Amino acid sequence: MNDCHSSRGRLLLGWFGVLLLVAGGGCHVLPYYTGLGSGAGKGMGLHSEPVEIVQPPMPRELMKVALPEYTVEPPDILIIDALQVIPKSPYNLRTGDVLSIQVTGTLPELPIAGPYPLEPGGFVNLGVPYGQVKVVGMTVEDAEAAILEHLKEHLADPTVSVALLQMGLQQQITGQHLVGPDGMVTLGTYGKVSVVGKTLPQVADAIERQLSQYLEDPQVSATVFAYNSKVYYIVTEGAGLGDAVYRLPVTGNETVLDAIANINGLTQVSSKKIWIARPTPDSNRVQILPVDWVGITAQGTTETNYQILPGDRVFVAEDELVAFDTSLGKLLSPFERMMGFALLGTGTVTRLSGKVLQGGGNPGTGGGGGGF
Repeated sequence: MNDCHSSRGRLLLGWFGVLLLVAGGGCHVLPYYTGLGSGAGKGMGLHSEPVEIVQPPMPRELMKVALPEYTVEPPDILIIDALQVIPKSPYNLRTGDVLSIQVTGTLPELPIAGPYPLEPGGFVNLGVPYGQVKVVGMTVEDAEAAILEHLKEHLADPTVSVALLQMGLQQQITGQHLVGPDGMVTLGTYGKVSVVGKTLPQVADAIERQLSQYLEDPQVSATVFAYNSKVYYIVTEGAGLGDAVYRLPVTGNETVLDAIANINGLTQVSSKKIWIARPTPDSNRVQILPVDWVGITAQGTTETNYQILPGDRVFVAEDELVAFDTSLGKLLSPFERMMGFALLGTGTVTRLSGKVLQGGGNPGTGGGGGGF
């Protein structure tokens, strides 16, 4: 998977390069944090001093950028379409192939013309009363001769024309193909092709090179059916009740507001303290983009409604009062249980002791005789 790791590195550099090429007036000072790790402190979860680096404005609402050309990675799903599939000569017919058969001299009411698939067993069914002809394993020319010989048993002077209309193996090429964990797509009997880290034109070229071992000048097209490999994350703190993480695909047009809308807004335990943690090529440094939630919602400002890029972490901090209440509840809950058990035990002992036991009833009922 060395190629996969290197392609991921190049891709990350590509995303980072987008930020450097954004057109806009002036430059902004953006906060970078170094030396990050576990045990983060208060505020934005960062415990080291920011390093100010001057860069162009970040892509945001009304100032979006086009993402770099898409590169394929697991587990994307591709649609491959075989535009030209011509087998190398000589080609032996297989079950599932479709032949175009044209016959003259047939009975007027029972013509033989059109596509005829090779059915299981390798037979071509010409219909009643002509019957079936086994042609599997033959070349097209041999199949034509075999059909002609068979029809001479039913017709006086037939002429036969046979052509290969569609290869059964073409179905192994055309359709949806999942990019496997090894970065390969499977083309059935044509083998596997590595597509990881390649653009769509490069994918089509790689598939054509693989198919050229079996076909004459193959031509295919490749598109992405499901963009599964380029994602961003939304992390919401749970105020001591467990954080939630959402993994969403990048379409190239999302902003922070779109991201929050995808999870149906903020929860009751969320604060309005939101930021984007954006990875950088330097593993020891991350970029933090604070978000003005009131600004991008109630005021409609676009300054911090940043465009989401692959790998971004949209972090929604917890409400500190709710978190404190949850922590306090966790702390006092064991004592509440112990006090409740103690009170229950004391009450039970009180009811089963003293005059209650002697009289068989509650005190003040006249000795528990039960009389009227």
